[in-house]
Parts: sequence; structure tokens; C-alpha cells
Amino acid sequence: MIEANEPDHVSFVLVEDEAGLSSLTDHLAGQRCVGVDMEADSMYHYEEKVCLLQMSTVKGNFIVDPLKISDLTPLEKVFKDPGVEKVFHGADFDIRSLRRDFSFQVERLFDTQIAAKFLGKGDLGLAQLVKDYFGVELEKKYRKRDWSARPLPVEMLVYGVLDSVYLPQLARILRRELKDKGRLAWVLEECEILSRVTSAENGDTPFFMRFKGAGRLSPRSLAVLESVLRFRDAVAARRNVPHFKVMGNEAVKSLVQTTPMTLEDLKAAGILSPKQLYRLGEGLVHVISSALALPDTDLPVYPSRSKPERPPGSAGRYLKLKKWRDRRAAGMALEPSVLFPNSLLKAIADHPPAGLKDLESIPGVRRWQVQLFGEEICALFHVHQASSRVFQKGKRGRG
Repeated sequence: MIEANEPDHVSFVLVEDEAGLSSLTDHLAGQRCVGVDMEADSMYHYEEKVCLLQMSTVKGNFIVDPLKISDLTPLEKVFKDPGVEKVFHGADFDIRSLRRDFSFQVERLFDTQIAAKFLGKGDLGLAQLVKDYFGVELEKKYRKRDWSARPLPVEMLVYGVLDSVYLPQLARILRRELKDKGRLAWVLEECEILSRVTSAENGDTPFFMRFKGAGRLSPRSLAVLESVLRFRDAVAARRNVPHFKVMGNEAVKSLVQTTPMTLEDLKAAGILSPKQLYRLGEGLVHVISSALALPDTDLPVYPSRSKPERPPGSAGRYLKLKKWRDRRAAGMALEPSVLFPNSLLKAIADHPPAGLKDLESIPGVRRWQVQLFGEEICALFHVHQASSRVFQKGKRGRG
């Protein structure tokens, strides 16, 4: 454990061994709130990992180095303790990373980005919020640095811990504003749902399923794309670098469009740099040629994403809901999607609720939405259905 008092008047304790981690765990267990942030190395390595964990309380700031400490299990009880509020900003990536690398489950999460969204803030970035509330400009010049490099310069450590320093106090301020507006329960429910997110497992899913624009390609082009993507992945794994450091997506698209089958074709296409051509050329023309030689029966087919037929009247109900949602959001000075994203409005329109129980049963509907808007939505559908019956009756009478 190393104590430091560095530039910008930020003091912190650098935790690099088991003894320091044990001391930190004891300290955190007695706190009501801890700000948490992390740094990873996704821009530098094939398999991303957490490289730094910053934690701040009202009594001090701590930087945990998981590359120096082989077992962070002692911190697990802090993250699971419902008596200690964990404050993150934009927690989705962090929650997934902590679960992937350390199997941590975060209980009693408070996300200041979600809080800001439900307060109608225009800029949801932490830097803007810190500037607005504390008059402090946060530097972002180290954001794209390699956080797996050791030793880290003091300036980078200061940069990292500044992202957690203000979180406990910011959370208190935003909580108070949310409470004044009657929106705190909404944010707490959203945070509880966010705390349950898990890392996506790709399994045997084709690489092209994660490539933008693949759905518009022919089966033959899909085969070329899949071969190039698998080749790039193998090279990235061997070199321990992210995919984009082997070859960017635009180059991949150009290879699929031009399908060079010889080194001369590949060079003439001007898609790769001389260095890439030297390192990747032979492998690329081999996998492209192999894909072009596949029999038609072995070609991949992009899964159909045809939209399911929606129930009668859904379109009209959706437009009515959208108009109602936009009006309510404007009255609350919130972005409409904060109240109900369009996808959820469509789900409600497809399954018009006769009562609150029906509304609660629709996947994605929150408790706070039912409590606040449930009766309005059900009444909206009742009026809509009644109007439709009158219209149909009028048509029959004219007939």
C-alpha cells in the first residue's frame, strides 16, 4: 500500500498487495457510500481486462491494481453489501467487466448518469456534471492510454482517481434533486435492474452477426466476410491485440466487395498498407479464395429478421401512445425515451392492457411506470377502444 499526495491536490492510496487490500476492505465496510470507477485495456489487447479500480469515500481515495494483486475476492463482500451504496457513472460497462473478471455482483448500485437523465440534464457526461456542480474541469487526455502498462505515471493515476473522487458527493446532490421532483424511486428501480446485467456470450454465433451491414449481403459475400473476420480474429488472438489493430472494418468491407484472389489483386486494390500486405496478404487471399470456392450448399444464410405481423389496430394504438408520451415528457422537461422508449410503446400497443395487471405483465415495463402512468395508459386504451366501436357501428349503420 502506497500513500500519495499528488498534483491537483488529490491524495490517494495505491493498493498493490494483499495486506493493503485487506485494510481497504475493512475501511470500505464501515462506509455508507463509495464511488467506483475502473480503467480497462480494450484498445490494446485481444482479451479485455480490468487494469485499475478506483474507489472513493468521504474519508479517502484508493486505487486498486488488479494486475499486481492476484485475488480481489476480499472486495466481493463490499460490492455485495446492501448497506454500502456503490456509486458509478455509466455503470453498464463497469458492471459487466467486474462480473466477467472477478465474478462480483454489485448490490445497491446508484448510477449518476441515470440520475442525470431522469433530471433532464442535456449533457450526461461525468465531466460536464462535475463542471456544473463543482466548477472543476476534468482532463480526458489519458482516456485512450494503455492502462495495462506498468509502472503507471503519477499523472495517469491522478486522472483515474478523479473519476471517482466526486461521485459520492454528486450522488447526494442528485438524490436530493430527484427526491424533490418525486423521481428518486424511478432511478433506484432502473439502477437495480442495471445491476443485474451480464456479459454477453457469443458462443458459436457467426462473426458476421456482429458486423454492421452483413444482413444486406448475398450468401457468397457472407461467406467471404465470415472467412475474413475469422482470419482477423485469429491474427488478433495470436498477437494479443484488438481487432482494429490488425485491420479496420472499412478494410474488411472493401475486401468483401473486391474479393482479391491473388497478392497482385490485393496490392492493386490498395486496401492495405504495405506493412499489412506483407503480414496478412497471403492469408487473406487464401481465405477469400476458399470462401469463393465453397459449394452453394455450404454458404451461410443471414437469419431472417422479418418483422412479425402485428395485431390489428397496433399502428393506431402506437401513434396514440407516442403522442401521449411526447406530451407528458415535454411537461416534465424530459426526453420522451426516458419515460417510454419506442420499442416499449410498440409492445404495449401490441398487447393493449385492460388494467394495471395486464400492463405489469408486459416485458420491460417498470413498476414506476405502472404506478405513475398506468391508469392514464389504460384509460387511453379504453377511450381508443370505445371510439373504434363507435366508428365501426357508424359504418354498419351507413351500410
